Amino acid sequence: MAIELSVNGKSVSVNAEADTPLLWVLRDDIGLPGTKFGCGQALCGACTVHLDGAAVRSCQTPLSAVAGKKVTTIEAMAADAVGKRVQAAWIAHDVPQCGYCQSGQIMSAVALLRDKPKPTDTDIDNAMSGNICRCGTYPRIRAAIHTAAKGA
Repeated sequence: MAIELSVNGKSVSVNAEADTPLLWVLRDDIGLPGTKFGCGQALCGACTVHLDGAAVRSCQTPLSAVAGKKVTTIEAMAADAVGKRVQAAWIAHDVPQCGYCQSGQIMSAVALLRDKPKPTDTDIDNAMSGNICRCGTYPRIRAAIHTAAKGA
């Protein structure tokens, strides 16, 4: 069945079942590979996207839940003011090692900074706690978020 979506500001029609996870629609049907598959259980954060500005795990978000809402993926962050600041801070602090989790980390960081433009360490820890980095770059992630916040 055809379902209409708004992804990164563009209207998109996809033919998929209503219970198909948004992650697979984004990657396989729309061709946006930046959102990653991690655990498939909404525990690691690699699949994080924004749904009407809120960070959500796309691996557990059914297509039916996004009808009439705005989906934003990592591919749109370069054109977003907060996204640009976060990406620049990520580079400045050499956050990525393997890089696999970084799209989800960035999406969570952007959502945090939109909600709390000047977050404390506790705010950052709470907002980012659902994003796992197997390389352990958590101190650099926190520093990058503080740097991005200063650029506001």
